[in-house]
Amino acid sequence: MLKWLSWFTVAIMNLELKKKIVHNLMQVAKKYAEVETFAIEVTEGVSVSTREAHAIESIGDNQCVNVTEIAGYFGVTKSAASQLVSKLTKQGFVVKKQASHSNKELQLSLTPLGWQAFEAHARMHGQDQKHILETMDSVGLDELVRLNELLHNLNNILDKRLTDK
Repeated sequence: MLKWLSWFTVAIMNLELKKKIVHNLMQVAKKYAEVETFAIEVTEGVSVSTREAHAIESIGDNQCVNVTEIAGYFGVTKSAASQLVSKLTKQGFVVKKQASHSNKELQLSLTPLGWQAFEAHARMHGQDQKHILETMDSVGLDELVRLNELLHNLNNILDKRLTDK
């Protein structure tokens, strides 16, 4: 009887811990979404949203050199990506040029102001990443591997939910 009670207590504690972890992940996701709305100052009087800065970063890193790639990278429609690129172009962060291999495709690149935004965003993320990495220093490699697997699985669950929508 005592062994069964002990197992039952551990099982309840395990379930409660899992619920707390899910709750903490939801809080982190909510706060991350809020942080994504913050403006990043590029120069005096010029700023970009974090969402815009991420698009600038993807162009600067050459991960996304056209609107279709931005749409795929961020998981948005081509129309939404086109609107974002148009806004960044009007603000002077991005230029569109005819692609050398296609008359229909426009290639994206950063202007000098776009590169300033790229650097401002990198500084902001560098500070955040430094703090996160310092926090992870106290976690063992096995735990980090498990955490990565957990986050990968959660990402797959959310992908499925989004496609079933």
